[in-house]
Amino acid sequence: MSAESSRSGPPLSVDLAGVASCSPSEVDHLLIAVAEGGLTPADQRHCSRLLGMADPEHIDPDSALDPPAGVTYVPFESGSMRQGALTASKLGQHRHIHIYLAGANATRSQSFVLGLMRGSQRIEVKSEPPEVVVLLPRANTIKTADRGKIIGQRTLLARYLANAPSNYKNPAWLADRAVELAGSGLRVSVWDDDEITRRGFAGLAAVGAGSASPPRLVRMDYRGSSGPPVVLVGKGITFDTGGLSLKPPAAMPLMKTDMTGAAAVMGTMAAIRDLRLPIRVVGILACAENMPSGSAMRPGDVIRHYGGRTTEILNTDAEGRLVLADCLAYAAARLDPRYLIDIASLTGSATVGLGRYHAAMYGTDNQMLRDLEKAAEVGDDPVWRMPLVPHYAAGIATPIADAANSNTDPSISAGSITAALFLKPFAGNTKWAHLDIAGVARSESDRPETRRGATGYGVSLLTNWLQALSDR
Repeated sequence: MSAESSRSGPPLSVDLAGVASCSPSEVDHLLIAVAEGGLTPADQRHCSRLLGMADPEHIDPDSALDPPAGVTYVPFESGSMRQGALTASKLGQHRHIHIYLAGANATRSQSFVLGLMRGSQRIEVKSEPPEVVVLLPRANTIKTADRGKIIGQRTLLARYLANAPSNYKNPAWLADRAVELAGSGLRVSVWDDDEITRRGFAGLAAVGAGSASPPRLVRMDYRGSSGPPVVLVGKGITFDTGGLSLKPPAAMPLMKTDMTGAAAVMGTMAAIRDLRLPIRVVGILACAENMPSGSAMRPGDVIRHYGGRTTEILNTDAEGRLVLADCLAYAAARLDPRYLIDIASLTGSATVGLGRYHAAMYGTDNQMLRDLEKAAEVGDDPVWRMPLVPHYAAGIATPIADAANSNTDPSISAGSITAALFLKPFAGNTKWAHLDIAGVARSESDRPETRRGATGYGVSLLTNWLQALSDR
């Protein structure tokens, strides 16, 4: 199954158009997405024309009368993105449907269409999927609405990759999905296990050593401009048993989604290519399967990462930081990055204080972190800035290596912070951010914008951040 053919979950056809370009003869059913302040007289006139009605005042969601035939009102709830997701739940009962988006400025248009795409995964498709046309009262918002559509499609791609079962989602499969996305300005190269070892990526090699499915490193290059690149690094552990430090059985079934960081980077790279952003970006996916076997890494092993920094392995279930470390060191040393971001479902500790709606964000450049916070608001991928507490580095100190991959001091229990401190030296002097998405990458239950399972978190955040960066 290809990534391209499955990128949208249930294949929802969405077109975008200015309201003036649609004639009443085309409209079978009209969903009116009411704006926060209600419908303006102009909205009422537009909708009455689309329905072939003479009296605009009949278009009134606050009226005590039932809606006119062929009309469904969608009230404004908690923002445009959520309203778009709730609207998607009403599409399955119609084959052809038009959505009039009231109050459609640029921000509302992008958010609503993003929510519509995210929520479309919940449509129960019994035969042909619905064909949807979103009508915008301001035709100049079509470009931003299309941005929401593209980000939504690529969010669904990330969900598909993460939800795929691990009996066929191994590192080679994930690399193949990236290769399928190549073309039109996006170049993809793959290193096999021999090349990974030869290049000195000892962390990635060690994590993949216990599996019959060898590791892969994927590099995705998008050159929309010249100059130093932005580098995105994603954790791609296609299944995580914990290795010899075996996880309890109840924790295993969800571990097919331990590659959500790589999925987010892959979706972002596809999105910026689709949007033709004038920016240079390199995506690096560290893909491995963490399994116990006679060839697996052991607690007590010491590995030398790319660039020479050493790690003592105390817990083979703290494997994500090992594969990210090699990639960060490589990017910092070889790619001269303008900015460097890693994204990973890294620690359960990230959910203790933040729950499942905010990613834990760390970093070394205040302006970069503020810009990521703004992008998170635009794309509804919430983040919460966390401190890099210097003296917590004592919690991963060891006398036989530069650091341990698990806490050595029980009095310091800040697992998400110490994981970030472990990664920080590998980024060198670059402007670096670390996104721990362990809580937000999966949903425990169905929500308007997603089914239970992978959420596709990160595609919207990173794409909107890169869009703002390229607009400067």
